Amino acid sequence: MSRPISRIQFGFCLPIFAAPGARFFRTPNYPQLDPLTTLKMGQAADALGYDSLWVADHLMLGRDEAIMEGWTTLAALAGSTQRARLGMIHQGHFFRNPALVAKMTSTLDHISQGRFIYFVDAGYGQREHAAYGLHYPETMEERMAEVVDGLELTLALWGADKPLTHQGKYFQVTDAVNMPLPVQQPHPPVWFGEAHPSVLAACARYGNGWNTVPVGLAEVTRRLELLAEACEAEGRSIDELERSLETQILIAPDVAALRATLQQIISLDPAGGKLPDGLDSFLSGASDTLPQSVKKTWIVGTPVEVAAQLQSYIDLGITHFLFWFMDAPNSAGLELFAREVAPRFQAQKAINSL
Repeated sequence: MSRPISRIQFGFCLPIFAAPGARFFRTPNYPQLDPLTTLKMGQAADALGYDSLWVADHLMLGRDEAIMEGWTTLAALAGSTQRARLGMIHQGHFFRNPALVAKMTSTLDHISQGRFIYFVDAGYGQREHAAYGLHYPETMEERMAEVVDGLELTLALWGADKPLTHQGKYFQVTDAVNMPLPVQQPHPPVWFGEAHPSVLAACARYGNGWNTVPVGLAEVTRRLELLAEACEAEGRSIDELERSLETQILIAPDVAALRATLQQIISLDPAGGKLPDGLDSFLSGASDTLPQSVKKTWIVGTPVEVAAQLQSYIDLGITHFLFWFMDAPNSAGLELFAREVAPRFQAQKAINSL
């Protein structure tokens, strides 16, 4: 199933955990998780016109290991938003049986009126799997073998309008009924993430989308080249896939506001870790230029600077951005981007279509 890529899209990653302080990991301005605050941010992003809403899929993460569970959060969003697509980033395969996932995704696709994205993944948190007593094969190759076997069962149940008996290597069902079928046909879009050969091969064979974490322009270029090679081996074009960059973003109206936000983040946990190289000069006011250690892998700056950074990734072939707003749960960045950056790319699309 191919879906034409018609325009650049912007997604919002909900801060479903708090990781305050100078480590600058994903949600560094969130002192303590508050689930209702998090949900309200997702609803606000939907109202502001963001194209997609995303949650992480972990059982233990952040301050006090407190994180909202992904599926239940998505279900709440499905019933309280109107337009944005919904997905879990790197959905942990070993957290849920793939036959049950088929039922859960079909239900969520109906609740959301066809807005669900299935981002399947082998998972990267051995510690949390062990803590919860969950099976977790040792190598990525072993994990991906089970992911693919489970995905084939999920796909079969998504398309089964009568009882299904399926005998996979790892997963089997007998007379399983998955009604109602998903709204999206032949099925919700399937995404994969990262650049492991087993993941790229699975994405090329089954995928409708692919995602990379923030790694910088040079590495994104290399990963896209590997993805294109994997697609070619399957007789497909990389242009059939949505290609997304998941990244942190800090946007502010001017340099002074950027500096103030970073200083606020650091104040939340003064012992949180070593600052990125060169950032101390920016924070002190000795320099108004952010160091490469920050700009290399994150999107940081004023609206004009952010738009230029995004264009660099778009020129490489990125079609969808998944943003972790570093100032969340403050909504200033979320609102500023929607007001001053997103319309630039919508206008660009309109000009290109003339």
